[in-house]
This record gives sequence, C-alpha cells and structure tokens, in this order.
Amino acid sequence: MSKSRIKLHGFNNLTKSLSFNIYDICYTASEAQREEYIAYIDEVYNAERLTKILSDVADIIGANILNVARQDYDPQGASVTMLIAEGPVDERFSDTENAVPGPLPETVLAHLDKSHITVHTYPESHPQGGISTFRVDIDVSTCGIISPLKTLNYLVHSFDSDIVTVDYRVRGFTRDVNGRKYYIDHKIRSIQDFFERDTINRYQTIDVNVYQENLFHTKMLIKDFNLDNYLFGVKGSDLTPRQRQRVVRRLKKEMQELFYGRNLSRPGGSD
Repeated sequence: MSKSRIKLHGFNNLTKSLSFNIYDICYTASEAQREEYIAYIDEVYNAERLTKILSDVADIIGANILNVARQDYDPQGASVTMLIAEGPVDERFSDTENAVPGPLPETVLAHLDKSHITVHTYPESHPQGGISTFRVDIDVSTCGIISPLKTLNYLVHSFDSDIVTVDYRVRGFTRDVNGRKYYIDHKIRSIQDFFERDTINRYQTIDVNVYQENLFHTKMLIKDFNLDNYLFGVKGSDLTPRQRQRVVRRLKKEMQELFYGRNLSRPGGSD
C-alpha cells in the first residue's frame, strides 16, 4: 500500500467511470441455428444471471446494493441497473495506485460511494454470411477512493469475450487539506496494467491514452482461434475442408471489423 496517500478535505468527489463492450461471435448457418443461438444467449445471460454478475462486481468494489432494477426483453436481451453506496473496504483491492490486478471470478471477495452499475445485452444475427453476435455493455461508475478498474478480470472472465473494448475516465476534482485540487488520485499508465498477465496474454491489444484528460482506452482481440468454439449446432469435423475455410474466413473478418470498427468489404460483397 502506498504511504503517500493524499490527505483530503471532506469527501472524495472524483467520479471514476469504466465502460465495457464485450462481443461473442458465432457461426450459425441456418435459421434454426440462429434461433437456437439467440435462445441460448437469452437463457445463459438473462436478467437473473446478470444480476448475480453485478452483485459480484459490487462485492469486488465493496459496495452495498441499495436498489436493483432488472428486465428481460421480448424478443431478446436483458438489462440490469444497480444503485450502490459505500461499504467496508477490502484493503487488498483498494490499492489502485500500485496497479494491483483485481480478482478472478473464483476469488471474488468483497468499496464504493454513491453510484451505479449497469449492464445491457444485445444478441444479434443476420441470415447473410451466417454470423451471429452477442454484445454486452457494462458501466461501472464510482465516487470515492476506489476505482472500478478492480472489476476488469472478473468481468472479462464472466463472458465469452472474443473482442473487448474498455474505456476509463476520471472526472471532476477533489481537494486536499490545503485546498489544492486533484483531478486524479491514483497512478495509471494503461488499463492493461490492471489485468492479470495471463488475461492480457490471451489477447491482441491496442492502447489509446490521453493522459492530460485522464482518458484511457484499450481494445482486445482474442488470439487463439479454435473453430469448434465458434460453431453452434455443428462441429468443425462435420464440415468439408472448403466449408471450414470459408467459415473461418467469415468469422475472422467479423472479428477484425468489430475490433477495428470498420467494414472490410461492402454489404453483399465477397468475403
């Protein structure tokens, strides 16, 4: 733990916001497979399961849950919003300044001040190309000494995370006992420093940081590609070599487009 912690006057008014976009990609050749995939996602990531994930996030940052609003949507998707308030601090996960990675799912234990956690899911499919996607958006916003960066490892491991986009921003200011303003109260070089190393090693990463504005951005694309992990209702061994080649090309094209945020070919064009 750092011994040079700032002595503040009153409450820490800094707002620290962490935004996640996580994508899962799947190949669904038929209408039946697409419907099965959407139904599977809706079951596995329904509002009840998402509430459990957010409750674990609240534990990680030491928050008391004040209110939960959750909803499953027709035909698909779900949302959960939690209002949270300060709880007891677990010192092992409060040392943001020294970039101590947060816990993995199997080691969740139990800080925060008045703020919120939200999650929204977006299952999506299209008959052309046979690609189905699942996007989950998560926002963790805290006021006080604890940063939501401690939730990174847990959230990435809670979903099938092929592409991950993370934005972190510190807003507002707080004052020390002498009246000096502080616009950030912890050291940060990159969001990547708050992941376990084995997590980062699984991904190709891009960093864009604007230090003078306290804006930090990381993109992550999974490195390992096992075709069977991206098929639904069929195995790779069921496909001909030519079919496998075409499916792999389509999946990787979709992943590259989502990672770089641009289309690699015109709609209806060859892949």
